[in-house]
Amino acid sequence: MNKEMLGALDALEREKGISKAIVIEALEAAMISAYKRHYGQAQNVEVEFDEKKGDVHIYSVKEVTEEVMDSQLEVSLEEAQKVNPAYEIGDMIRFEVTPKDFGRIAAQTAKQVILQRVREAERSIIYNEFSAYENEIMQGIVERQDNRYIYVNLGKIEAVLSKHDQIPNEVYQPHDRIKVYIHKVENTSKGPQVYVSRSHPDLLKRLFEQEIPEVYDGEVEIVSIAREAGDRAKVAVKAENKDIDPVGTCVGPKGQRVQSIVNELKGENMDIVEWDEDPAVFISNALNPAQVVDVIFDATQRACTVVVPDFQLSLAIGKRGQNARLAAKLTGFKIDIKPESEMEKISEEMVEEITEEVDVNSED
Repeated sequence: MNKEMLGALDALEREKGISKAIVIEALEAAMISAYKRHYGQAQNVEVEFDEKKGDVHIYSVKEVTEEVMDSQLEVSLEEAQKVNPAYEIGDMIRFEVTPKDFGRIAAQTAKQVILQRVREAERSIIYNEFSAYENEIMQGIVERQDNRYIYVNLGKIEAVLSKHDQIPNEVYQPHDRIKVYIHKVENTSKGPQVYVSRSHPDLLKRLFEQEIPEVYDGEVEIVSIAREAGDRAKVAVKAENKDIDPVGTCVGPKGQRVQSIVNELKGENMDIVEWDEDPAVFISNALNPAQVVDVIFDATQRACTVVVPDFQLSLAIGKRGQNARLAAKLTGFKIDIKPESEMEKISEEMVEEITEEVDVNSED
């Protein structure tokens, strides 16, 4: 056991990066428990591991007293001075009590401790690796599913994809290759747990970075994203360089760049709009493909009324209000859409009220 033990400790430190000192400390604690369990001894036990020979020694620690009340915990001054005349009352003496057959128990205990440390080290390595991938995307393979999760193999670990993080109506079959966004990594008692998403807005951002070099390099910046996964998304982009068309860059020749992203997301419609520092212009762009006649801001709130041609009203609002809802998320403004005819009528009524008020004041 001795040479095997030392060899195993050296291999752990060399191959797994597990400190020999930490393993020896754990070994000694485990040996004490094993000794007490097998030999029913009291708590005054110490274990010493010989790092040069690999031997394990068990010691019973006793206090030197005038009168011995418990022979397992105490030793008389007379007996102590037979060992060494220098001992005095209150000194602690170690007596070796290593059982002859303790080698077998020590070997079993050591094996358990080493295996546990290896598992812990491997879990730690996986946790650290995938923590570095948090907020990034990876390609995985669908393994299986149950009532709670789709399980996605990421190579060294099986990640979980919850119902909330799935794209609605997307069907996941075993062996399907899918790109997922790692949004959370936890170190649990059962080991690292990786949570992934297909519906997270930042999945879209990472896909743009993968497909469009100018986005990855920072020449084109994604300012905000509004997404209803599996159906439609709006992405606001800008470029500091006036010579770069941010929308055209993202769309690509004949729409090839954005189409590859749409394909990855199983046909999710994509509106790419240009961000503008003027909120009125940005809101108008965000309501694309509808035309905007005017944007009237509420002075006290982050809200506005958007005026559109009558024939564009349904287009501006969108199916089930989706276009207006996504534009509001994208811009951060509460948007109320009104047809041009209604606003003209309101304006006429206001003019009439003002005229009437002026006439009354004139008569007075």
